[in-house]
Amino acid sequence: MAAKKTTLTASDEIIVNAEDMRQESATEPVATTENDMNAGNENAGVEAPAGDAAGKHIAEEGAVSAPQEQTTDEAPVAAEEVSDGPDADEEIPEGESDAEESMQDSVDVLAGKSKAELVELFEKILAEKPVQAIRREVEALKVAFYKLHRADVEAARKAFAELEGEEAEFVPQVDALEVKFKDLLKEYRRRRDEYTANLDHVKEENYKAKLQIIEELKELVNSDETLNTTFARFRELQQRWKDIGMVPQQYVKDLWETYDLHVENFYNFIKINKELRDLDLRKNYETKLSLCEQAEALADEPSIVEAFHKLQKLHDDWRETGPVANEYKEPLWERFKEASSRVNKRHQEFFENIKKEQVHNLELKDALCVKAEALASQSYSTRKEWNRASEKLLDIQKEWKGIGFAPRKDNNRIYERFRAACDKFFELKREFYSGVKDEMDNNLKLKTEICEAAEALKQSEEWKKATDQLISLQARWKEIGPVSRRYSDAVWKRFRAACDEFFDRKAKHFASVDGEYDENLSRKKALLEDMKAADVKEGGYDLIKEFQRRWSEIGFVPIKFKEQMQKQYKEALDRLFGELRGSEHDRSINRFKDKISSMKAAGDKRLRTERDRLYNKVRQLEQEIALLENNIGFFSKSKNAESMIADVKAKIEKAKREMNEAIEKVKMIDENKEQ
Repeated sequence: MAAKKTTLTASDEIIVNAEDMRQESATEPVATTENDMNAGNENAGVEAPAGDAAGKHIAEEGAVSAPQEQTTDEAPVAAEEVSDGPDADEEIPEGESDAEESMQDSVDVLAGKSKAELVELFEKILAEKPVQAIRREVEALKVAFYKLHRADVEAARKAFAELEGEEAEFVPQVDALEVKFKDLLKEYRRRRDEYTANLDHVKEENYKAKLQIIEELKELVNSDETLNTTFARFRELQQRWKDIGMVPQQYVKDLWETYDLHVENFYNFIKINKELRDLDLRKNYETKLSLCEQAEALADEPSIVEAFHKLQKLHDDWRETGPVANEYKEPLWERFKEASSRVNKRHQEFFENIKKEQVHNLELKDALCVKAEALASQSYSTRKEWNRASEKLLDIQKEWKGIGFAPRKDNNRIYERFRAACDKFFELKREFYSGVKDEMDNNLKLKTEICEAAEALKQSEEWKKATDQLISLQARWKEIGPVSRRYSDAVWKRFRAACDEFFDRKAKHFASVDGEYDENLSRKKALLEDMKAADVKEGGYDLIKEFQRRWSEIGFVPIKFKEQMQKQYKEALDRLFGELRGSEHDRSINRFKDKISSMKAAGDKRLRTERDRLYNKVRQLEQEIALLENNIGFFSKSKNAESMIADVKAKIEKAKREMNEAIEKVKMIDENKEQ
């Protein structure tokens, strides 16, 4: 209701139509909440739509009130009024189901709690929260407690009637929890009354302070000070009036009318000159015209919440701006009010849409709860299955986070349901992994042993043997299960480092022996030529053994010539053995024929002895041949397997020749005995 703030000089005169200002203040638009419209009533309040932080901010900070303690009937209301519900002193009637929404939400949250838990919660609330902030919680606790209490009494009454037969004679027993609950109610009411008494005292002091301001306004009319000084004091009194808080409700109307009257008297008294008045009115017109344009521009503001906040500020500026000429007063006001109504309508529609969205969000969250509960109810037997299920649940949680709030009455319930399913899943997962901890520890031990074995081989120069052993260790590594993630990388890097070091050394070594292989090829070709030219009848087995020794000492040849050279070497050996066997066999048989003649002359006893000796030799050679043939299978897994197998086969051939020769000699003895 104040005039626009204008800087005055000593020569200025100020002329303001107080009647214009008074009329504007009584009819100006209010884009405000019910909290502002009920100034002076500590029980009035506003409530933003549930689930929107911005809406809550609007309710708490964005409210713009009419001048202190004044109400208006013309303002578009930007928020819904919410009743505070029954007084804390009132009894809750049996069967009451029509409580206000916010209190009912609190009752719903308490569902499932016992009377003892409700008493404990009451004690906690009373100890931790200010008394002026717990009214709804106390009402909800009282409803929940006496619902349980009435149920207990009714159950006791029915039990008494069944046993005694006279329900009218039933007297309920003293409930210690009810006694304690009533004591807590008494304490709450005592504290509330104390707070109310103190609040009433503050309002009374505010009332006295405003009466003092009115008295000072009266004195301004009779002041002998300069106009500038007097007007500055007037502005100061206006600001003090604005800064003072609530007063008792019964004084609001009269107090405001008295204040308005003396403000008007002041403007009539100071007799502001017409020229300055017109200038002030013109400036006020320009200011209010700009406010109308700004309010109209809010229709295009992308954020309706931001637009609503800006509208509150525009209304503050409108009230702080002085009057305009009478011919502009109503058109400007109607224009500003129309722009405010459009913003308020958008704001209301915005929160209606939010409510619809919250219902849809509830449906989406309910579906996610079903999925999470399904995952938590299944059984998993392997780490892989648990990991796949965990990934699915994490995806569900991520989807949950992307969904907005559900309706306030359902938001906590649906969240608790979802959290319970997730907690159940991860608790089962923890139990599973605790069961495999020993297995993982054992796997770590086995892999550590493999690391030690690999590290023992990394400096070996037995390339074939060490390679086979490392390959075997790698196969064993793959067969062992996982270890703890804390050690997995370290033990794997240790094993890989040992393998890499050996194979790097092996690669460098064989890169340096390629030239040596070519030289070995030339040497083996020369040896084959020597074997072709050799006279085995003169050198005998010693000559063949010498060739074998020289061949084995030469070493490896290029891989593409390996089979070819080995084939030529075998053919050369077979030829030498064949030549040797023919010549030695003939000489041995001829010598034995001469021996038989001398033994025959000495008697049959000598022949029998010789025959037995030869027969035993045949049996011994049979066993030796069988043993050598069995050993060939083992030699295939050892280094230099080919040369060793060739040597054994040569021994087998030799033993067979000796056995056949012995059998032939036995037959010769038998033939001479028959003659």
